Amino acid sequence: MGDEVLVLGAGIGGLTAALALHGQGARVRVVEQAERIGEVGAGLQISPNGGAVLRALGLGAALDAVSVRAEAVVLSDYQRPGDVLRLDLRRRPQQVYGFVHRADLIGLLEQAVRTAGIPVELGRKAIRVEPGAPARVVFEDGAEEAALVVGADGLHSVARRALNGGDAPFFTGQVAWRAVVPTPRPLPAEARVVMAPGKHVVAYPLRGGTMANLVAIREQSDWVEEGWHLAGDPDALRAAFADLRGPVRPLLDAVETVGLWGLFRHPVAARWQSEGVAILGDAAHPTLPFLAQGANLALEDAWVLARCHGTSSLAAYQDLRQDRARKVIAAANRNAWKYHVRFGPARMAGHMALKLAGGIVPDVMVNQFDWIYGYDVTA
Repeated sequence: MGDEVLVLGAGIGGLTAALALHGQGARVRVVEQAERIGEVGAGLQISPNGGAVLRALGLGAALDAVSVRAEAVVLSDYQRPGDVLRLDLRRRPQQVYGFVHRADLIGLLEQAVRTAGIPVELGRKAIRVEPGAPARVVFEDGAEEAALVVGADGLHSVARRALNGGDAPFFTGQVAWRAVVPTPRPLPAEARVVMAPGKHVVAYPLRGGTMANLVAIREQSDWVEEGWHLAGDPDALRAAFADLRGPVRPLLDAVETVGLWGLFRHPVAARWQSEGVAILGDAAHPTLPFLAQGANLALEDAWVLARCHGTSSLAAYQDLRQDRARKVIAAANRNAWKYHVRFGPARMAGHMALKLAGGIVPDVMVNQFDWIYGYDVTA
């Protein structure tokens, strides 16, 4: 059906794009290669810039119902007691930061898509995308045409390949473990970052504090496979972080199932759109997890793409998005080394500077990333 919009991928970006495009009057259909819409157990942070999109789509109450509102970000040392820096997010009450289980966010987006009457087809794998008027998608079970094909199909996007050809990602020298564990008592509503030489751990509560999300990242010289869903060994995780003390230790000890992935850097796509094809989220600009902005950038992309399509100015989409995406990605890339300083005196000096700044100019510390979090594409 050549006059419709075909969204490839039923993840956060794809489902949000479908809702936003539907809201602009487009006739939308979502096609997903998996047999069911779902997500492995993991948490994510919806910062105010991403939350603004969900609220503009009428999903604010649903988001609040499944998320924990963040009150602080806390940086601590892997062995010394006490906090290095506490960023009190309550100083910005107008900005809502939420910790949410990825499956819960996918679930509320799927429900909204189905309530809107947007068709969702599962178990259909796209093999090739061909730009044109109309564009054409070749699936394993046949080919279809659409006025617009939206590639929300992730790291290995066939839509990205149609616009840009292949690329050569490179290993960053870091691997990450990801796990969700039950907690015997509710955790504080804060994201805790435990910094150690060459590694760090992030932990925050999910589902009312009854669960904790863990992301543990370590520098490592070799890695072969890229992917988000590789099985890891909980004992290997514990061994890699055996020297960590403090509140994350019981969480690491409780891990029973863990995912493991190598962190690769992909270039930001040179072309985000062509005749009848556009890409968003990881398909356009894969992002390392050091500022928790992957999902939030995809939410922003989806809104802007829909507005551009609705005003017949799709050519403006990349111009409106690429500079911001590049700036956020660069900031995330820089953030990693700050947690991993190995030289003892340098670590102590850096931590003392953070502690001092947090005590003297707390608002400055809280506001340092306001250019990310205070950005509202729906305004």
